[in-house]
Amino acid sequence: MGTAGWRKSTHSGDDTNCVEVAIERTVGVRDSKAPTSGQLTLSRQAWSAALRRLR
Repeated sequence: MGTAGWRKSTHSGDDTNCVEVAIERTVGVRDSKAPTSGQLTLSRQAWSAALRRLR
């Protein structure tokens, strides 16, 4: 994700399982406890669709 800043939700505690998201031209999603284990890369449209379905 280049120089994108990874973000974790403020609703996530320090000891919970959570993901981090970085938004550039695409959206990267990774495990916050294993950030070097890889990431999912989605288009912005796919990310928006996923969030709509989760809500």
